[in-house]
Amino acid sequence: MIHPTAIIHANAKLGANVCVGAYSIIGENVEIGDNTWIGPHVVINGHTRIGRDNRIYQFASLGEVPQDKKYAGEPTRLEIGDRNTIREFCTFNLGTAQDVGVTRLGNDNWVMAYVHIAHDCQVGNNTTFANNSQLAGHVHIDDWAILGGFTGVHQFCRVGAHCMTAVGTVILQDVPPYIMAAGNTASPYGLNAEGLKRRGFSPEALQALKRAYRTLYKSGLMLEEARAKLEEEARMHPEVQRLVDFLAISKRGIIR
Repeated sequence: MIHPTAIIHANAKLGANVCVGAYSIIGENVEIGDNTWIGPHVVINGHTRIGRDNRIYQFASLGEVPQDKKYAGEPTRLEIGDRNTIREFCTFNLGTAQDVGVTRLGNDNWVMAYVHIAHDCQVGNNTTFANNSQLAGHVHIDDWAILGGFTGVHQFCRVGAHCMTAVGTVILQDVPPYIMAAGNTASPYGLNAEGLKRRGFSPEALQALKRAYRTLYKSGLMLEEARAKLEEEARMHPEVQRLVDFLAISKRGIIR
């Protein structure tokens, strides 16, 4: 159902069974997939593509120009996948020409109220953002990460898969996969063992990841020495390979 007070540009593309609530505004270059529900007072602008079966709540602002003074009106994009929940007052901005030109949110993400996803962020699948989590530009959030309320992530940082942050965490460097982080500034606080159990990691995999955590954070080894030891462990336990790969591409250094 399209509410009669909604304003939808004639060139916008809406799929089957899309619902648009009262006073929502859909811009010219917006595409919305089948069965997506958009609540009242939502504004969707820019070159924005939204997949199917999403739920977008009131006062969300999606696809506005980036908060970047270098932005000069380029036709950059926002892409949102399928089955995401986007709660009240969330703000997701377009990408910029200085990066890949697109801000992305994958599939099956749970994004609570007042979350900001800035220009050029790349968010994977099955993530959870608690209220007021804030991403600066160019941040990467990998699959299954959980950001606690009021977590702030510095530009260009990467948060690895299956991480979990505590409330009020301030992230200024990369957070490797599988760990829990907390504090201002963020420090590691062990393996996210309970989360990994819930996602079906075997006891053997958990033991291997616990050894990997000790190698990285408790052994006293320099980072390059720890990486070499982790590479040996990864030959027998593929779960450790994700950690090795993350360390290889980290550009800001990891939290210690």
